[in-house]
Amino acid sequence: MQPLEGITVVSLEQAVAGPFASRHLADLGARVIKVERPAVGDFARHYDRTVRGESSYFVWLNRGKESIELDLKDAQDRALLEAMIGSADVFLQNLLPGAVERLGLDASTLRARRPELVHCSISGYGADGPYRAKKAYDLLLQCETGLLHTTGTPEAPAKVGISVADIATGMYAYSGILCALYERSRTGIGSTLEVSMIDALGEWMSQPVYYASYGGSPSPRSGDRHATIAPYGPYAVGDSGTVFLAVQNEREWAALCRDVLGRPDLVHDPRYADNTERVRHDSALTAVIEAAFAGETVERVVDRLDAAAVASAQVRSPAELPSHPQLLARRRWREVGSPGGPIRALLPPVTVPDREPVMGDVPALGADNRALRAEFAP
Repeated sequence: MQPLEGITVVSLEQAVAGPFASRHLADLGARVIKVERPAVGDFARHYDRTVRGESSYFVWLNRGKESIELDLKDAQDRALLEAMIGSADVFLQNLLPGAVERLGLDASTLRARRPELVHCSISGYGADGPYRAKKAYDLLLQCETGLLHTTGTPEAPAKVGISVADIATGMYAYSGILCALYERSRTGIGSTLEVSMIDALGEWMSQPVYYASYGGSPSPRSGDRHATIAPYGPYAVGDSGTVFLAVQNEREWAALCRDVLGRPDLVHDPRYADNTERVRHDSALTAVIEAAFAGETVERVVDRLDAAAVASAQVRSPAELPSHPQLLARRRWREVGSPGGPIRALLPPVTVPDREPVMGDVPALGADNRALRAEFAP
């Protein structure tokens, strides 16, 4: 039996944040009914056509769901939606601001009929305030929360390369729904949940905010190096390769100097006496480290770092992740179906011994129209 077996989720969702939350619920065994616009569907279906003719975003976010096309302005389709919600445990939506209120699908309306319903709304900026009606997309929230100011080089900012605002928001919606279901199991009463992108990413920005607010100036943009810890970043190796290494404390610093660089004298060098000084003298420290690596290969440097218990990493491309030796050794990949054929999918991050998560197929638009219309016909 799966953890959420018997739980039904009806989701008016699109793009990333809402589908990310509901897909994780589906992986735990919930029945997720995805409501899509007729003929068009979730606009994330059309971001690209790279995965056997399907969108890379859509196949990532929507496995294990049922898809039904509904025109919410049509009386019969609206009645069908209300019948589905009437038997659901969770209603999830991330439509444009004000849409569910105009449709009469807001939490006050739906939970007045069914107090046991868990109603979760995802928005860009929250339910009130001057930005309430403003459209919100991932990169725009990276700008509004200051994240863009923390990434990139000293010369130019750069966005985070994944949908970090959407993912953060989806994860908080997912965890909030799980908490609400747990509370309902004890009280019999559902919950009204609101999750905004600005709040979710704002939480993730807390450390840079503290640093800037109490330190008097923002942490500098430092490219692929850590802005406030050293040594922490990429270092050139003699075979034209690069090794990333990270020192987090004085014990690791001493081990790096003694066992990897062969320079125990650096431990007591006043320029590198603590992390603050190492950050201040990072350019000189980088030259010392790269000089020690000049006659080495990446493989030998990584072996020495591992032996000294100093954290390190090799730079891999996204295309290399499916063949990562650690993921292969732990059998973290599965095959799921999609409208274009089978694709590889990574197991959900939380592992439960002796339990295989539900990883259903990615639905074609309206794949379940006939079955759902028959099941929920008013």
